[in-house]
Amino acid sequence: MVPISWYLWLAAILFVIGVVGVVVRRNAIVVLMAVELMLNAANLTIVAFARQRGDIGGHAIAFFVIAVAAAEASVGLAILIHAFRHFRSVHLDDLDGMRG
Repeated sequence: MVPISWYLWLAAILFVIGVVGVVVRRNAIVVLMAVELMLNAANLTIVAFARQRGDIGGHAIAFFVIAVAAAEASVGLAILIHAFRHFRSVHLDDLDGMRG
């Protein structure tokens, strides 16, 4: 059996990669993928602790987080498609004109 610390280290590494992707990158699609990576890291942590405790509730919470991540991705991509049609770019620096 794999110890829980391995899962937590993997989740921490994935979360740090996601944070770096959000902070460093200027492409909106890459930023959305980095946010998804951070949500998946949180899911991995939740499922690891639920598995350690033998609790099924953590797995149910992980499914809800997956549903929220899917909704976030669909709404984010819809906004990006609209922004691309208007500004002809998906770079975050070019989308400053959306501020009201």
